[in-house]
Amino acid sequence: MKRVARRSTLVALAAGIVLLVGWQVRAETNRVKFPENLEQLVHYTTVRRGNVTEHIMTTREAIEAVKNGQPVPRGTHFVLVDYRDGKLYRYFVMEKGDGWAADYDERRRTGDWQFQWFWPDRSVNVSENTGRCQSCHQGRENNEYLFTSNRIPDFSGTPIE
Repeated sequence: MKRVARRSTLVALAAGIVLLVGWQVRAETNRVKFPENLEQLVHYTTVRRGNVTEHIMTTREAIEAVKNGQPVPRGTHFVLVDYRDGKLYRYFVMEKGDGWAADYDERRRTGDWQFQWFWPDRSVNVSENTGRCQSCHQGRENNEYLFTSNRIPDFSGTPIE
């Protein structure tokens, strides 16, 4: 009887540890890949906040789609290059994929967009909470889930600030 009670206690303790460790992990696996063609993306806007400068870039096709009131094509990346005090700090990448919304519960969906943070070496930054990204971008549903879509129509080759 003692042996069964001890085993039950150990099983419960192990389950609790697994839950605690799983709860503390903030990043989650998703389908976003760092774009292979970063150098070919178009820098269309810059956002500055204190010591933070963000260069935002995407494809020419995405820019034309937004300018023409069309949906951004599947396979598109939007990349925010985050500089702190003039030094590259990290990248934030949004990628749109076919059917990617189904990866999440309806309450978390942002169309077919998924999000990921990357370090300057382009490895995944697992300490960032991508659920927070979804939560914030959900409010931009009428703008393709983009915060800077309103700047794209005025883009004519020089990044808009």
